Amino acid sequence: MNTIKRHLLFSSVSVILTLNLVCGILIYHYSKAGSDDDNLYNNMELFSRVLDQVRDNHVDRDKLSYSGLIRNALRGMLNSLDGHSEFMDDKKYSMLLADTEGAFGGVGIMVGTRDNHLTVIAPMADKPAHQAGVMSGDRIVRIMDQPTKDISFQDAVQLMRGKVGTDVRMTIFRPVTGETKTFTLTRTIITVETVRDLAGGKEYPLDEDGIGYIRVTQFGEKTSDAIRQALERLATQNMQALILDLRDNPGGLLDQAVKVSELFLEKGQIIVSTQGQRPVLHQTRRAQAEDPLLDVPMAILVNRDSASASEIVAGCLQDLKRAIIVGDKTFGKGSVQSILPQPDGSALRLTTAKYYTPSEKVIDNNGITPDILVTISSEEQQALDHQRTPGGVDSFTDLSETDRNKYRSTPDTALNRARMILQGIRLHFSLGQPSGTRQVPQSN
Repeated sequence: MNTIKRHLLFSSVSVILTLNLVCGILIYHYSKAGSDDDNLYNNMELFSRVLDQVRDNHVDRDKLSYSGLIRNALRGMLNSLDGHSEFMDDKKYSMLLADTEGAFGGVGIMVGTRDNHLTVIAPMADKPAHQAGVMSGDRIVRIMDQPTKDISFQDAVQLMRGKVGTDVRMTIFRPVTGETKTFTLTRTIITVETVRDLAGGKEYPLDEDGIGYIRVTQFGEKTSDAIRQALERLATQNMQALILDLRDNPGGLLDQAVKVSELFLEKGQIIVSTQGQRPVLHQTRRAQAEDPLLDVPMAILVNRDSASASEIVAGCLQDLKRAIIVGDKTFGKGSVQSILPQPDGSALRLTTAKYYTPSEKVIDNNGITPDILVTISSEEQQALDHQRTPGGVDSFTDLSETDRNKYRSTPDTALNRARMILQGIRLHFSLGQPSGTRQVPQSN
């Protein structure tokens, strides 16, 4: 009997030890696998092995180089993270620097997307594209014999830029006439004027109701200074209200979005906050301007192509009840891209944080919803694009007089709505407030 008990006890202990051993092996296996997933050296060993195998065995081995393979791997890695991170070679990084500084070799057109087509938003007056006859609304279908549908927006822009004095061949389709045209344009120095009046100039006249208008096409290094100068010119004319047009503005520098916002805010008010993985990216930016414009009612125009820095300004002034937002819901690009230069002249554009409005609304993938929603049709947008061409609709010599009249007479619905709102605010305060006082408008 004792022998049987000892045998059962031995068997039980053996089973328990075996189970413990199996469990230990499984735990070790999975923990090892998990650690290997995040082990730099093990994974770099895999990367190096695959790199060598590709370099040695690919059918076009003579066309491959380690430099090219690694840069393509970096592009793939950064592109897989999100829609805004990227690896930029030295040429692309130089283009980015030139873009923010406002001077580069190009043909003189603002481009964007319309119905998923690369489209001319507006040619710049007296620049190569305008002189050759490129018009607002033209769809760019080929650049240097490369179809634009097969390349990214950024790569299309890079193809149009280059060394001053060199040529770029561009094929456009003009929807209003159904024509396809090819232009050979010689690149020249392009200086981007990011701040303009309604006519595309620098005069900034008031309308008959004392309403000023400033259009901001992007946020470059000198944008806030240019807006301040425009405000000073408008103030000398006794401006009663202001429209800030951020439509089709793709964004730009965060610092400039902050400086533009603080031109209209009391000192100390929150403009935007950022949050990321690293503590240094947890920041709150506040207004610091010494002499902001506080006593003039404001409306801001936005549309679906207003993005990034544009959304920061619109979201901030909306949250703080400083401006009424009019137009269509914005793009929804509310993430911070840090530029990390590399020793060889290349750089990483890496998404490192997200933007939050003063009320902590998330801009990314959500956009800014206007207080007054004004959605326009593609036909209205086409007419407005035509009106932006230097010389206006009359410069479209290949249009019939009937078509020119149609485009000429198409109203800017969002702009007119903003004017009506500001007129109503002015009337309300002129009737309801004691003489000499004015309050900042409140939107709901």
